[in-house]
Amino acid sequence: MNENSAPPANPTMETPFLQALTPFVLLGFLIIYGLIIRPLALELPPLPLELIFILAASGSVIQLLMTEHRWVDIQNSIVRKFQCAIPAFMILFCIGLIIASWIICGTIPMLVYWGLQLIDPDYLYLIAFLAPAIFSTLTGTSWGSVGTIGVVLIGIASALDANLGITAGAVIGGAYFGDKLSPLSDTTNLAALAAEVDLHTHIRSMLWTTLPSAIIAFAIYYALGLFYPPKMQDGGLGEVQSILDQLSSIFNFSWLILAPAIVVLAGSILRLPTVPVLIGSVILASLVAITLQPFTMTEVINTLHQGFNLELVSPGGNHTPEIANLLDRGGLYALNEPIIIAFMVFIFIGATDKIDAMPTVVNHLMRAVKSPRGTVLASLLATGVTNAMTSNQFATSFIVGDAFKSKYDQQKVPRKVLSRSLEDTGTMLESLVPWHTSAIYMVVTLGIPFSEYWHWQFLSLCNILMATILAATGIGCFYPRKSSNN
Repeated sequence: MNENSAPPANPTMETPFLQALTPFVLLGFLIIYGLIIRPLALELPPLPLELIFILAASGSVIQLLMTEHRWVDIQNSIVRKFQCAIPAFMILFCIGLIIASWIICGTIPMLVYWGLQLIDPDYLYLIAFLAPAIFSTLTGTSWGSVGTIGVVLIGIASALDANLGITAGAVIGGAYFGDKLSPLSDTTNLAALAAEVDLHTHIRSMLWTTLPSAIIAFAIYYALGLFYPPKMQDGGLGEVQSILDQLSSIFNFSWLILAPAIVVLAGSILRLPTVPVLIGSVILASLVAITLQPFTMTEVINTLHQGFNLELVSPGGNHTPEIANLLDRGGLYALNEPIIIAFMVFIFIGATDKIDAMPTVVNHLMRAVKSPRGTVLASLLATGVTNAMTSNQFATSFIVGDAFKSKYDQQKVPRKVLSRSLEDTGTMLESLVPWHTSAIYMVVTLGIPFSEYWHWQFLSLCNILMATILAATGIGCFYPRKSSNN
């Protein structure tokens, strides 16, 4: 008899709390041991994230098999989770192609060329925050902002010998500003949907935490530019000119090579499907590279496959290491690390979804919450923990939203506070958790280690703190008067 034809085992059986908690305890232990104890206490290399999640997934599968769940049901649960993740994997592959094609067609080099001429080094960190904020607000994507304008800004910062950790933190913070507030953002729409709140009501509610945080971040990046400026602004003009000369000798610059970037921007504003827009931009950039740049079709194909390689497309040139660091990136396999890690993460999530482990844990732990203030604080905590454990804001919004909607209604707290909370410690946490697929994407795309940027990502740090302060004080949370002191 085919095992796939067997009826499902105990489909309505409620999962005991300890059984639901066990996978997350195992994951927490592996993270603490692998990423904290080994490097800091034992002076050993940290465990690879891929190994941490595959061990956690293996432990979850073993537990399920021991509790009489069939492998075929576990496998189907994992496959269903992968079906939801496929669009994200496709975008990851496309981003690698975008970076490679935009380099060989000259789009990124020309933007860097202009940036080096126009940007005042004193305001580099401020611009690194503002430019992605504007781009992501218009497009609704943090990943797209980091993978395009973010790469350009890191290139400019590298050429100016600026602090790349500060620059990366500013870029990522700016990208998440728009990801959170843009009506085009998928996480923004899903948070409103999960809490059953009107989209624009949700966005207005988020202004309570996001705008003050952005103003604080703005002031900090402005001050950093004055007190911690790029090193090359003093006596480094010769090196900057050398970079400009090299870029202009490799590429032919004209307004036409901005066309691939315009395609992405227009597609995002018009809310066209992401993957076709990105692929269209790659095709257009490839045609531009062949027609307007001194590169052959073979060189373009090799660049899309393996990434841009300066020595292959311009052999024997007198190129400095700074130019190679700026240009040698991208390609189909550029984001293989975040893709593999995300693959392992979704195996773990899919296995735990078989027994609804996360909703069970959240509902059980939050039974003792009795006040409006406690309800909002608990939802912030639950959102942060769920996102950190699942590495998926989409799942987090619906898991925590379902768990807390009735609690908010019971405490007479508007659901727009719930939808806001889903993003305050969900969306805004992603780049601050080193094993999160978003943080891994940022690291690989910008080429800056997590340890060098996270403490400079002031928007998310301030936003999480601001959300906690407002929940504790009741400001902007609209608690019922008679319960405000509970």
